[in-house]
Amino acid sequence: MSEPRSRGAAKATETGASLTPGRTSTNGTDGDGTRRRKRGAADSDYTAASIQVLEGLEAVRRRPGMYIGSTDARGLHHLVWEVVDNSIDEAMAGHAKTIRVTVRQDGIVEVVDDGRGVPVGKHATGKDALEVVHTVLHAGGKFGGGGYKVSGGLHGVGVSVVNALSDWMRVESARDGGIWAQEYQRGKPSGPVKRMGSQGDRRGTKTLFRADPMMFETTDYSFDLISQRLRESAYLTKGVWITLVDERVDRERSFYFEGGLQSFVRHLNRNKEVLHSRPIYVERRENGTQVEVALQYNDTYTETVLAFANNINTVDGGTHVTGFRAALTSSLNDWARKAGVLKDSDGNLSGDDVREGLTAVISVKLTDPQFEGQTKAKLGNAEVKGQVQAAVTDSLAQYLEENPGDGRRIIEKCLTAARAREAARKARDLVIRKGALDGLSLPGKLADCQERDPARSELFIVEGDSAGGSAKQGRARRFQAILPLRGKVLNVEKARLDKIVASENVRPLIIALGAGIEGIGDDSFDLAKLRYHRIIIMTDADVDGAHIRTLLLTFFYRHMPQVIESGYLYIAQPPLYRISTGKVTRYAHTEREKDRVVKEMNVKNVSVQRFKGLGEMNADQLWETTMNPETRVLLRAEIDDAAEADQVFTMLMGEKVEPRKDFIKAEARKVRNLDV
Repeated sequence: MSEPRSRGAAKATETGASLTPGRTSTNGTDGDGTRRRKRGAADSDYTAASIQVLEGLEAVRRRPGMYIGSTDARGLHHLVWEVVDNSIDEAMAGHAKTIRVTVRQDGIVEVVDDGRGVPVGKHATGKDALEVVHTVLHAGGKFGGGGYKVSGGLHGVGVSVVNALSDWMRVESARDGGIWAQEYQRGKPSGPVKRMGSQGDRRGTKTLFRADPMMFETTDYSFDLISQRLRESAYLTKGVWITLVDERVDRERSFYFEGGLQSFVRHLNRNKEVLHSRPIYVERRENGTQVEVALQYNDTYTETVLAFANNINTVDGGTHVTGFRAALTSSLNDWARKAGVLKDSDGNLSGDDVREGLTAVISVKLTDPQFEGQTKAKLGNAEVKGQVQAAVTDSLAQYLEENPGDGRRIIEKCLTAARAREAARKARDLVIRKGALDGLSLPGKLADCQERDPARSELFIVEGDSAGGSAKQGRARRFQAILPLRGKVLNVEKARLDKIVASENVRPLIIALGAGIEGIGDDSFDLAKLRYHRIIIMTDADVDGAHIRTLLLTFFYRHMPQVIESGYLYIAQPPLYRISTGKVTRYAHTEREKDRVVKEMNVKNVSVQRFKGLGEMNADQLWETTMNPETRVLLRAEIDDAAEADQVFTMLMGEKVEPRKDFIKAEARKVRNLDV
């Protein structure tokens, strides 16, 4: 049975990968499809009349990717996040206690809160304030500090962008004694703001919108993806009740966490053995900044640290993460020496040592956050580093003094990590020295490509020597390299770094990629040294191939996450069947597709061959179906949600059996292709 697709974790995005390095077409266009202009062509056609001014929200509809990142499923869900985040801002400000999100049968999303409601009344522009908020970019109550002390939406483009990309929107605001409403068609008001009746007991904002199918590749919302995001918001804003209703499938889920970040950490560690039963909790307010941290150690070899600023997931970290790490390292070293666990002759524990097996959530809420870039992926406020460092240092020192048994278990874990890291470093250095002496810096099984530009180079990681032989014969030698793997790939979820570096299967892969491996030291992985920018896992289309694929995905997620984040990791899609009439040959990836192809051929003599593995395909077949950039289909590995991805890999590949059994029972019915 092939593995069921997990939800909300590392996902694969289908892409027609048709890059042929160095290719230039002869039809008057460059290789990327951009038409070339002849040298000397008159520039007189670029005049003042060429300058366009896009009025209102027209710019959003013309270039939606600039505002929501993409127009695929990710961009579609971004509309939901923008509206929900406005309600979360009300909750963070202490004005809302309940938020209800409903996905209706007709594709309309409804978000209701019991906050203060959107302001109404005449604005300085001459329009009603409610209309300004929903139709003008960079308009909102989150700039001067008068409306919100803490907010995630600082650019003022959120709800107006949702309006622009919806074919219909309606907003109702219950405040000032009345219920006020306005509707919009593709960002333009259908009429003025009207009073619909008296306010009564109702308060807050109701927003309904329907994503414009002309703007998006899909308008199908994921219950699990929205649910995961709302759960996260409930953890970060303790005391708020958030409900999700999906009328399409009759599902409902509610979230309320009085424990806040402590509950979040317990949730992240639920499938792991923890070293101390109660998470260490830090909370402090200093100069208008609220610092909140929860951390707990487990018996795994990986680090899970999630960081947020004003409830925005800062995936690239920032000053709050820097302050936390500095405090953690210095505090544990200081206590270990004071308690006599570390002797005077012992070296200090490194940052990598103290973060092995750590699960932590860092949340800061501040009035004027400074993010690096429009995506708000990294916090830049310099003062936050000191605020977080001071808060964590004081609280951690107090906890260790009061709980010396927990402290000793944590330090022993760190010392074991340090020994393993030193062994891994020596093993890595030995490999490097041996390669330099023997002139064999690359593994012998690697059939390298001629291209030396990583952006134009591909590496196929192939299962077994047989498939490797076919791949080597069928490849485009100029830009495609082949690395066959022999034997069972190490499950890195259950192995320390020294075992990983010493593995006969993993070590050749690390050397071939050339960028090192994360966790050995601060400079142990360098993405700039990666030798291939398209790394393709190519395994058999059966259960064994699926297992090897999962093991390799686990390796990249745990020890080379930057490869996934940069969009360099792909999964090949070899066919399972070859269907031929003698004159016409077609391929199918699933049983259902095979039956459809046979029916479409509509002839008596149809030959159906089931490939047991890549090794059964000759070189021409493998090239035609799986390796040719012009005809192949690749799935790109992506991570939508780091917390969910961590949970899935722990559950599928970790030590505990029961969570894995429960997952299989729950997901077995969703398996799309059964391999028997």
